[in-house]
Amino acid sequence: MIAVKTPLFKPGRVLATPGAIEALERSGQSVWHFLTRHLAGDWGVVDTDDKAANDDALRDGSRILSAYLLDGDGDGDEATKIWLLTEAADESGNRVATTAMLPEEY
Repeated sequence: MIAVKTPLFKPGRVLATPGAIEALERSGQSVWHFLTRHLAGDWGVVDTDDKAANDDALRDGSRILSAYLLDGDGDGDEATKIWLLTEAADESGNRVATTAMLPEEY
């Protein structure tokens, strides 16, 4: 079971692209692990500017982007990065969806 803190925002519908699903399956990791971190404000490996933009987005409703490195498959290749992207809030302050994707699928 994954320990869940009180989320900082609602994710809306949780979606994943085919590439993200395949990468998660290869790594043996669950999207829920990363979603829990995303909702708690652990933005992963994004740069300082993106972290600041995410913190602002909690107040102004703009989009939120987290990036995480998946566990490797042991073949020595570089770790695969996965993004979690939560769409901007609508006029009512609701976020429609959070999508797990690979950067090249954006």
